[in-house]
Amino acid sequence: MNGSAQPAAIEVDGVTKRFGPVTALANVSFELRAGEVLGLIGDNGAGKSTLVNIMSGALRPDEGKIRVDGVERQFTSPAAARAAGIETVFQNLALVPTLNIVENVYLRRELFRAGPLGRAVRLMNKRAMRRETAAGFERLGVTLPSVRTKAAALSGGQRQAVAIGRAVLWGSHIVIMDEPAAALGVKQTELVLTLVERLKSHGVAIVFISHNMQHVLRAADRVVVMRLGRKVADFDLHEKTTATDLVALITGASDGNMAAPAS
Repeated sequence: MNGSAQPAAIEVDGVTKRFGPVTALANVSFELRAGEVLGLIGDNGAGKSTLVNIMSGALRPDEGKIRVDGVERQFTSPAAARAAGIETVFQNLALVPTLNIVENVYLRRELFRAGPLGRAVRLMNKRAMRRETAAGFERLGVTLPSVRTKAAALSGGQRQAVAIGRAVLWGSHIVIMDEPAAALGVKQTELVLTLVERLKSHGVAIVFISHNMQHVLRAADRVVVMRLGRKVADFDLHEKTTATDLVALITGASDGNMAAPAS
């Protein structure tokens, strides 16, 4: 446990989930603080997806608790998790290709013009939405084409940046990224990883899920390793940690003792 006086942004405490006779998660606990990136790694079937679905409100645990900013939460839906400040950005995103950047950012959150007429006929204040979107991405240090650009015309990395930025701009201070750089080229991967690094300075707590150990070593401050539904390691990354070390933990070739070596 971290000794900080501030509560963890999110705390998973003894979470267990069963599907009939199969225990998908068994007594999993960890915490994540503001401005910290936690790499969540494990082989297929390790329990990562089940854990993400519980944190994002898509599933309810059979046992255990989820606390956000020190307050216990029981999510009945993904909307409830988003209302608590948790946003999940999946590999397939949730952008509408035919809408532009602004329209995707403000989807179902549109700004309407002031006054009785604006409210009555629901006239959108497109100028204000464009201004706020551009200013928001500028604050995050994200360089994108014109905010009028259709999502279909963006590269994979740019679409990821829009999806991640949208979550943060709408107040989510806990972002779960599920394979955010999968299937991206080198340049677009760099865009996504750089954005993750910048979000730390904005106090965003990030759960970073990836099968690419080099991406984990680059982005994460800490790593939680899952195997067969159990947490088998939870440690701070250090300079001597290698991709081989992480793979050994995932496969069971290592016992999980990954403390930093003495100087």
